Amino acid sequence: MGHIATIKDVAQRARCGVATVSRVLNNTGPASAKMRERVLAAVDELDFQFSEVGRSLQSSTTRTIGCVVPSIENPVYANAVQGAQEVFLNAGYQMLLVCTNYNPEIETRAIRTLIAKQVDGILLTVADAQNSEGLNLIRSRQLPHSLLFNEAPAGQVSWSVGDHAAAAMVADVFAENNHTYTGFLALNFLNSDRARQRYEGFVERCAQNEMARPVLLEVDDDGLDLTAHLKDFLDDHPSLTGIFASNDFLALASIRSARKLSIEVPQDLSIVGFDGIKVGQLVEPSLATIETVPQALGAGASQTILSIINGSAPPEVPLEEKRFSFRAGGSLMPLAAESEDDGKGTAFPPSNDPTHQKAKSNRRDQDEI
Repeated sequence: MGHIATIKDVAQRARCGVATVSRVLNNTGPASAKMRERVLAAVDELDFQFSEVGRSLQSSTTRTIGCVVPSIENPVYANAVQGAQEVFLNAGYQMLLVCTNYNPEIETRAIRTLIAKQVDGILLTVADAQNSEGLNLIRSRQLPHSLLFNEAPAGQVSWSVGDHAAAAMVADVFAENNHTYTGFLALNFLNSDRARQRYEGFVERCAQNEMARPVLLEVDDDGLDLTAHLKDFLDDHPSLTGIFASNDFLALASIRSARKLSIEVPQDLSIVGFDGIKVGQLVEPSLATIETVPQALGAGASQTILSIINGSAPPEVPLEEKRFSFRAGGSLMPLAAESEDDGKGTAFPPSNDPTHQKAKSNRRDQDEI
C-alpha cells in the first residue's frame, strides 16, 4: 500500500511551513503568487487530498446535508431524493440519506445521528410533523431544514403536495362517475400524517358532494399482501363501488388482491391511487391516480435549505394546482344511475362476459363454504 501524502509532505515539497499550505488551500490568508504556485504544484505532484474533516474544523461547516425519508422503494421518495441531490451536488454539498421505514423511533434516532455528525442542514419527511421529536430537536438547534411532503406546522417551511385539495379532487372524480359508496385505504395514520390528511380531505369533499361517508381501512405496511384485508373489508361493506388508496403502491396491491378474489377492476370495483408513479401506466388496467411532481418538490426543498444557509432569498412554493393533477386510468369506471331495487349503482357498461360471470359465481360459492 503506497504512502498517503500529508499536509506536512506538501509543506516539505513546497519548502514552506504547514500553516502556509493551509492558508493557500483554504484561501484564508496572505501568500505570494510564487508561493501559491509552489504549494499547488506540490499538491499535484503528491496527489494530496485535503481532509474534509480538517476543513470543517476550520470553517465550521461539513458541506453535508442530511436527508430523512420513509423509504426509497416507493419511487415518489426516490424521485424527490434525486431532485434534491442534484441541487446539493451543484452547490458543493454531499447528501447523507437515511430511510426510516415509516418508523417514528428510527426517525428520531436518524435525526440525532445526523445532528451529531454536524450536518449543515436536514431535508426530511417525518411520520407526523405536528408531533415529531426529531423535528423538534432540529428546531431547537435552529438547524437549517425543510420538510418534504409533510404539511408544515405554522411558521415552518415545507414542500408538500397539498394533500387535502388533492384528495378532494378524487372525491369529485368519484362523484362525477356516480360512485356514492366509497372506501379509503391507507397506511396507519400514526406512521403517515400524509395519509391522514388525504383521508380528511376526502371525507370532507364526499360530504359536500352528498356522498356516503367513506369507510376506512388502515394497514401497517404497503408491501403486504392485502387479499385478506380486502376480502374482510368488502364483506363488511358490500355496497362499496370505489376505493381511494392513499398511495399508488396500496392501489396496485389492491388491484392484485382483487384479482385473487375474482373481483374485476373496474367492472366490480373502481380503484384510484395517489402519487402518479410510472408503473401505474404499465399495468392492466392502468391506474387512475393523483399525479404529483416529487422531483420538483425535492429540488425546491433543497433550494430552501441552501437559501437559509447562504442567507439568500428562498424559492417560492408553487401553487397547489401546479403540484398535482388527476391522471385518468382504466381502474376507474363510471356507474349507471342508482337502481331502484337496492340503491347501489352498477358499472357502465356492465360486464356480461361469460368468464366474468363464472368467476363471480365461483367467488360466491367459495364465500358460502
